[in-house]
Amino acid sequence: MGLTPRVTEIATPPAQVHHPVVQHGIEKRANDLQVKIASGITAFAGSMMFVYVHIAVFALWMLFIESSPWQTLTLIVSLEAIFLSTFVMIGQNRQAAFQQAKADHDFVAQEQELNTNTELTKKIHELTIELHEKMCLGVDRRGDGAGGTA
Repeated sequence: MGLTPRVTEIATPPAQVHHPVVQHGIEKRANDLQVKIASGITAFAGSMMFVYVHIAVFALWMLFIESSPWQTLTLIVSLEAIFLSTFVMIGQNRQAAFQQAKADHDFVAQEQELNTNTELTKKIHELTIELHEKMCLGVDRRGDGAGGTA
C-alpha cells in the first residue's frame, strides 16, 4: 500500500558522473582537433584491425607488387615505427598529464576533507567537555556528586 513502491515509482539509475579531471579531459578531446586525430590514430594503432591491415598490405605487396620489396619495405616500416612511437609518447604524455591533474585534484579534495574532519573533531571535543561540565555541575548542585555536602 503506502510502503511498497509501485512499478512506476522505481528509481532510474543516476546519470554517470565523472571525476572532474576525467570530465575536463573529455571536453578537451571534444574541442581539440589535434587531440582527436592523435587519439584516433592511437586507438587504431593499438587495435587488432591495425595488425590485420598490415598483414594484408605487406603480404600483397611482397607477393604481387614488388619482386624485391625489402629495401622499400624496410624504409616504410621504419618510418611507420617512428611515427607510431611518437603517437605512443603523445598518449603517454597525455596519460601522465591526466594522472597529475587527477592527483592534484584528489590532494586538494583530501586536504579539504581532512580540514573539515579536524574541525568537526574539535567541535565534538568542545561539546563533549561542555556537556561533561554541565553534567558534573548538575550533580554537584543536587548534592549527589563528590563535591556535594554530606
